[in-house]
Amino acid sequence: MIPFLDLKKINLQYESEIKEVFNRVLQNGWFILGKEVKSFELNFAEYCGVRHCIGVANGLDALTLVLKAWKEIGKLSDGDEVIVQANTYIASILAITENNLVPVFVEPDPVTYNLSPSNIKRAITNKTKVILPVHLYGLISPMDEILAIAKEHNLLILEDCAQSHGAIIKNKRCGAWGDASGFSFYPGKNLGALGDGGAVTTNDEALADTIRALGNYGSHKKYYNDYLGVNSRLDEVQAAILNVKLKYLDKEIDKRRYVANKYLREIDNPFIQLPEIFDESSHVWHLFVIQTKNRDLLQKYLNERGIQTLVHYPIPPHKQKAYCQFNELSLPITEKIHDKVLSIPMSPVMTDEEIENVIDALNNYNM
Repeated sequence: MIPFLDLKKINLQYESEIKEVFNRVLQNGWFILGKEVKSFELNFAEYCGVRHCIGVANGLDALTLVLKAWKEIGKLSDGDEVIVQANTYIASILAITENNLVPVFVEPDPVTYNLSPSNIKRAITNKTKVILPVHLYGLISPMDEILAIAKEHNLLILEDCAQSHGAIIKNKRCGAWGDASGFSFYPGKNLGALGDGGAVTTNDEALADTIRALGNYGSHKKYYNDYLGVNSRLDEVQAAILNVKLKYLDKEIDKRRYVANKYLREIDNPFIQLPEIFDESSHVWHLFVIQTKNRDLLQKYLNERGIQTLVHYPIPPHKQKAYCQFNELSLPITEKIHDKVLSIPMSPVMTDEEIENVIDALNNYNM
C-alpha cells in the first residue's frame, strides 16, 4: 500500500536530533513555558517575518484565542460577524461560534478553493468585523486583495494558516499578512509535532500579551488572573521537536513541490480535474486535491491498486449536525466541492516509484 502520508518515515529522518532534544528537555526537568518554547517562538516568528509568536495547545485554540483576545481588548463584541469560506474544516467555524460571534459563510473560488475577494465584498454588512481567510490545502489566499478590502472597510484579518506553513505571496509568508494568524502543528501538517501544538503570529504587541495571558489561565503573573482564561500552552517537548523540524521545513516543501509538479505534468485523464496554481511559491502542497464526478468509485479503484486516499472534507461545516441552524443554507459551489474532492498521496518522503504508480493508476482510471 502506498500510504497517504507516512508520518513514521518523515519523522525518522530526524530521529537522532529528536532524541537529542528530548533528552535535553528530560535532563533539564522543566516541561511547561520554558526556554524550548521561547526558542521556538523566536525562530518561528523570524521564519514567518513577524514580531511575535505565541505557542498554544493546538490550531483550534490559536484561532479561538485571537478572537477572544480581540473581545477582551474591545475590538469585537458578541454578535459581530466573521466572513469565512464555507468549504473550510470545521475548526475555523468552531473558533468563531465559541466566541459568540457569527460566521458568515461565503462561496470559495472554485479553482483555488480559497476565499473569493468578490464574494467577500458581497457579504460585508454593518456587523462585519473580521475576515478569516483559510489558506486551504497549502495555497495562500489572495492576501493583497483581501488586505485592500479590509482596509477599505476597517476590518480585522485573521489568517487560518493550519495547512500553509511557508507559503509565500509577493515575498511575504502566510502568517505575516493579517492582524493575526493561527497555525496548527498537528502531526500531519507540513510542520508537524509529535502530538498536538499550535501558535499565533502577530505584529500587535498588545494582542500578543493578551493571548499569552488568556492561554495561561488568564494570568500574566502566577496566581494573579486578569481574564477568564484557559489552559492552552505549547509544551517544552513539542517546542524542541518543532525547532528541529523547522530547520528542514523549506527542504520538505521543495520535495512536496517536486511531487506536485510530477502529478501536474503527467496525470492526464479527462475524468480527473487537477488543481491549478499561478505562482509556485504560493503553494506548499499540504494536500494534493483532485476532483472527479464519482469520487467513491475512484477511491475504491485506487484502494484496490494499493493507493491510500482521503477526503478533505466529506461534509461542509454548514451541513454538520452540530450546526443545524445553518443546515438550510444553499452553497452549491461548496457542496459540489465536498462531493467531488479526493486527496491523493502527498509527502516529502515519497519515492519516485510510488509517485509513478499513483500517476499510472490515475491515468488508467476509466468510469
